[in-house]
Amino acid sequence: MDMNEIKEIFFQECEEQLAELESGLLKMNDGDRDPETVNAVFRAVHSIKGGAGAFGLDDLVAFAHVFETTLDCVRSNKLEPTQDVLKVMLKSADVLADLTNAARDGGSVDESRSRGLVKELEALANGELPSPSAAAEAPAPKAAAKPAPAAVAPAPKPTDDSGFQPIPFSFDDFGGDEAGSDLPAYEVTFKPRFELYSKGNDATLLLRDLSRLGEMTIYCNMDELPGLEELDPEGAYFFWNVTIKTDKGEDAIRTVFEFAEWDCDLTIKPVDEAAGNTGANEELPMVPVPFDLSILDETGAAEDVSGAAAAEPAAAVAAAETASNVTQMAAAAARVEKKESAAAAAAAAANAAAQNNAAGAGQTIRVDLDRVDRLINLVGELVINQAMLSQSVIENDTTGTSSINMGLEELQQLTREIQDSVMAIRAQPVKPVFQRMSRIVREIADMTGKSIRLITEGENTEVDKTVIDKLAEPLTHMIRNAVDHGIETPEKRAAAGKNTEGTVRLTAKHRSGRILIELADDGAGINREKVRQKAIDNDLIPADANLSDEEIDNLIFLPGFSTADKISDISGRGVGMDVVKRSIQALGGRINITSKPGHGSVFTMSLPLTLAVLDGMVVTVAGQTLVVPLTAIVETLQPEASAIHSFGANHRLISIRNSFCPLVDVGRILNFRATQANPVEGVALLVESEGGGQRALMVDAIQGQRQVVIKSLEANYTHVPGIAAATILGDGRVALILDVDAVVGASRGQSLKAEMSLAAVG
Repeated sequence: MDMNEIKEIFFQECEEQLAELESGLLKMNDGDRDPETVNAVFRAVHSIKGGAGAFGLDDLVAFAHVFETTLDCVRSNKLEPTQDVLKVMLKSADVLADLTNAARDGGSVDESRSRGLVKELEALANGELPSPSAAAEAPAPKAAAKPAPAAVAPAPKPTDDSGFQPIPFSFDDFGGDEAGSDLPAYEVTFKPRFELYSKGNDATLLLRDLSRLGEMTIYCNMDELPGLEELDPEGAYFFWNVTIKTDKGEDAIRTVFEFAEWDCDLTIKPVDEAAGNTGANEELPMVPVPFDLSILDETGAAEDVSGAAAAEPAAAVAAAETASNVTQMAAAAARVEKKESAAAAAAAAANAAAQNNAAGAGQTIRVDLDRVDRLINLVGELVINQAMLSQSVIENDTTGTSSINMGLEELQQLTREIQDSVMAIRAQPVKPVFQRMSRIVREIADMTGKSIRLITEGENTEVDKTVIDKLAEPLTHMIRNAVDHGIETPEKRAAAGKNTEGTVRLTAKHRSGRILIELADDGAGINREKVRQKAIDNDLIPADANLSDEEIDNLIFLPGFSTADKISDISGRGVGMDVVKRSIQALGGRINITSKPGHGSVFTMSLPLTLAVLDGMVVTVAGQTLVVPLTAIVETLQPEASAIHSFGANHRLISIRNSFCPLVDVGRILNFRATQANPVEGVALLVESEGGGQRALMVDAIQGQRQVVIKSLEANYTHVPGIAAATILGDGRVALILDVDAVVGASRGQSLKAEMSLAAVG
């Protein structure tokens, strides 16, 4: 491996570290003060600085060093991560990303901006806090470091030839209060009922969340566990006694069990602090304690963690057998043992975590995306050839029971499993794209003087890598549009009775074999009068056009349309939303708008999960073979004459379980035939589309259900309205994949262009 390859790996790792950095800073900005989050942010910058130093990237190293120093102040509690501090750090993360890109691509960054941020970071590291409250809290951690000098006392010299060396020892460490003992303590009894588990809750997860509130000791009571012959697999027999020290209060403890409180017996009682401190303040009488001298024969027993763990039960039994007057002494001794066992447990947990991290790192490999693309193409060809082979065998084997047929069925299953596995390799979460939007929101908010908060949901929703790569551009334009046009200025929001901080919500979720991405804002909504007038002024629509609210909203997607009063660096040139619509359509998707004046707008993008394959139903329409995506089909029907009803001059309805659904002749919509076919002679496919509700698509016959490989029509021919893509069938023929939403839209009056009818395609 040459130096260029190593450098490329470094930049790939930088992308991961930058994503981790921004994710951690956003969590901190939302109030997360978990030390592990702060450590993760610090490690990300530290890793980038270390790698950059190895390649001599001095500008990147210098900036990362200052950034790292400031983060270290946060990590050591010398700097409070307030909103103002995190605002500087988020900007610094953006500059760090710019410096990384410049080092990789050979570009340059704005030096004045980077120098300004360096000064701000140095000021923060030197204690020049942006708010007085943070400055008042900053010196507090210094007082916690006072016990450190005791650890550096000079060790006494050996006193004899055997090398015996006395060790300084202070009894002050015993019987004293543990760290955090000044915090209020609570006794929690948590006894789940079987309903808790039947609703999908997990007691261990609740206890884990409880442990985040403070220092906790826990005991699992198994007294109610019956014998195996009486055990109910769905029963609940364990309950837990928990002692927790926290300054969050009883309400915070109850909040942990908020969604399970009705399905468990929960009691929370404050612990009497006076009883807890008795062992520390009173001198206890000397009493004999049983001790087994045989343990001294074991070499290194004091260093054996397992031996220490085994000694704990023995000490507990011995303490239980002593007289009642030594109970308090046993409690004091238990605190010392607890320190040792906690240290051993922490070391074991750290070791296990390190092993898990090492194991996780070994399970991931970096593969060039071109290799994955080639593998997917080969699997696609494998699917096509398998379909051709199956078609040939079916045509030549009338019995359908030959061994060849059975082998082909197994081949079909294996091919499907291979294809699903390969497609899973390309599936990536949308998180990297969503994280990029955070920076865009920050920059445009600064330029417009607005206060805006971006909330992301469903970041781990997975979609094909090709879709993710092409998703960034339309999302960028939509975010810019929402911030610049959607969200009002703080003054206008205050006058309207809204929070001066606007909210933009970006969500992703799976639905019916597609991915839905929603961008919602709580701004002023679309000013339809202004949009209509602007379209008339630009000669985009006639002045007497009668448009619905939906049609007016969709005017913003027209080329050259913009409601901006003046051209700026953000908007005004009329190319943003036009790019959005074309980009979404190129991905085989669609976009809808829902807007309520004074309350905001919601843009919904529906995209395919993959651009490679789909499950479809092969149908015949007027002698043509089409494929209808299976995810859009609700059910298939054989219409009866009594269920067909005329509606108006050219529309028909079909009665389905006491409800009426519009009947759409696919052959007529696509200009395959001049007149409507007889519904009784065909098959109805009940489909559901985005924004169009349910429709019954009329086709002549169903050939079967198959998995097909998607081939782009735009790349090989041109865009055809009503058609999403094409595929190759098992007999070698080309079949067109139906765009269900376009056909449903045409049935509602949005006619397809006559010049692009499929009659010309053949």
